[in-house]
Amino acid sequence: MFEIFSKLYEIEALILWGGYAILAFIIFAETGLLAGFFLPGDSLLVTAGLMASGANAPLNAEILIPLLSAAAIAGDSVGYAFGFYLGPRLFKKEDSLFFHKKHLVSAQQFYEKHGVKTIVLARFIPIVRTFAPTVAGVGKMQYRTFLIYNVVGGIGWVAGMTLLGYFLGQCVPNIHRHLLWVVAVIIFLSFIPLLNGWRNNRRGARR
Repeated sequence: MFEIFSKLYEIEALILWGGYAILAFIIFAETGLLAGFFLPGDSLLVTAGLMASGANAPLNAEILIPLLSAAAIAGDSVGYAFGFYLGPRLFKKEDSLFFHKKHLVSAQQFYEKHGVKTIVLARFIPIVRTFAPTVAGVGKMQYRTFLIYNVVGGIGWVAGMTLLGYFLGQCVPNIHRHLLWVVAVIIFLSFIPLLNGWRNNRRGARR
């Protein structure tokens, strides 16, 4: 565990160290465990896609996409189960190092605004994607409906991010040398919806 955390944001080194197993674990944990909100989902997928492109690539995109899609779908299902069985008790839980109630409330507000589409949309928004399936469980969304959106969102997110990295690797010469900048841009873009939400909340508070 110490090695995992020490390499967590050295994404290329983490992937080379842990291979497919560490990729699947992180994607599952980010969406299935309430403590996984800090994990680097988007940047991890794009980097994995980059590392699956080109000759002598250490990863294979044909393995990556189905494996990580399954991990993402399983993760959301576990998050839904947390919410379904623990329910309102989660909102009474005290904050800790790995749990912040404000994130759960933010996901609930997002869910109230977008409805069941949240299960798909939240995949592309850090932090919200960790807590959205739990909120769906708290709200007792019919599991069949949840599962449909879970599968669509999980495959769309994993395939979209992984293929983005794969085609960048195919089309941009020597992009692997600038991997740190690619990861930084992906992280920045993924947090834009959260920044917009924060700005809108500030404006609403002033009004």
